[in-house]
Amino acid sequence: MHSVLGSERDMEKDLERNLEQNLEKDKDTHASLYQESLAMHRRLGGVLEVASKVHLRTIHDLSVAYTPGVAEPCRKISTNPDLAYLYTLKKNTVAIVTDGSAVLGLGNIGPYAALPVMEGKAIIFKEFAGIDAFPICLDTQDTEEVIKAVKNIAPAFGGINLEDISAPRCFEIESRLREELDLPIIHDDQHGTAIVVFAGLLNALKIVNKELNKLKIVISGVGAAGVAIFRFLVRAGADPAKILVCDSRGLVYEGRKEGMNPIKEEISRLTNPKKLKGGLEKAFPDADLFIGVSVGGIVTEGMIRSMAKDSIVMAMANPIPEIMPDTAKRAGARIVATGRSDFPNQLNNCLSFPGVFKGALSTCARKITPEMEMAAAYALAEVVTINELSEDHIIPFALDKHVVPAVAKAVACSSVESCAARKSLEDSE
Repeated sequence: MHSVLGSERDMEKDLERNLEQNLEKDKDTHASLYQESLAMHRRLGGVLEVASKVHLRTIHDLSVAYTPGVAEPCRKISTNPDLAYLYTLKKNTVAIVTDGSAVLGLGNIGPYAALPVMEGKAIIFKEFAGIDAFPICLDTQDTEEVIKAVKNIAPAFGGINLEDISAPRCFEIESRLREELDLPIIHDDQHGTAIVVFAGLLNALKIVNKELNKLKIVISGVGAAGVAIFRFLVRAGADPAKILVCDSRGLVYEGRKEGMNPIKEEISRLTNPKKLKGGLEKAFPDADLFIGVSVGGIVTEGMIRSMAKDSIVMAMANPIPEIMPDTAKRAGARIVATGRSDFPNQLNNCLSFPGVFKGALSTCARKITPEMEMAAAYALAEVVTINELSEDHIIPFALDKHVVPAVAKAVACSSVESCAARKSLEDSE
């Protein structure tokens, strides 16, 4: 017994030491980027502004753009609210809504500190997809208040991008808003992440020549991203009985008492039929795929060595992955992906949400359906051609200009096929 406990303590000490070293290395590596970003934000007073599409050079210009001329589109819209998609910015505008409760890897830093991240996301919408997006940082973390606030601002927007809202509240907020609003709504930390992960997996499976329904899968992290990835994989054909899910307290299994909630209970009923207990290391033997959306430095070389041949590792904790790519490769992983831009195979949400919203907005969609999300994942994967596909290139680069058009087209077609698109607005007028 003492030798086992001693071995576990040694493992914990090694993990802590490894994480501390990686954090220090990361701090040194990105120090100049942090300072440059701080200077840019201070110099510009933020990185976002509102621009006018028309110029007011004459009284006539003012009369057409504002009163009295503006009364006519107002009258039109009052007879049919859907005409706001024709006469206003609604058709191409997204609200980026956060309560600041789960921002990047920074945690619950609140709405004021979350604002720079939301501004940055608005830039991605504009630069990548030509969509006007605006940050809405709510000074409340009460679930009902967040839902109420989003419903009250909805008339001005064609879509709602929920961002950096902590689990499990994020699940109820998104679910309720999807039920109560006639708009495409995505919690990007859930569905944006799941789309990108599945797209990368589709291409990785082509290389290792394995089938989704036969994979033994380990997921570390049962927050917004982990739950959405689990649900997406099962919907796509993965066998839930072959999936092991782990949180900070260890493996999730039916009947576990500690740290459970309704979402984990749902997962426990579908996974881990043998009710395997213990820490993350218990899940790794013979696993084909590891997906990490948890915390840095928690996966060892030994865990990777115990995986099946031609294993796939997606270690997406930021800024430090669950295991560094060179370490995972050295331990035998064939394909390694992270969330970082300085390593191959960056699984970045910016590959999904601009195209998803562009496709949904182009059809004035009433919602985002599972079929639209799946179409987005397949389209994203196909941007990487067979000739381009390799162990270090399973997903398009974050700045690849082919991504948004491909994803948007697939989502728009799926929107029509799944009856999420509105009828022709010109006909309704």
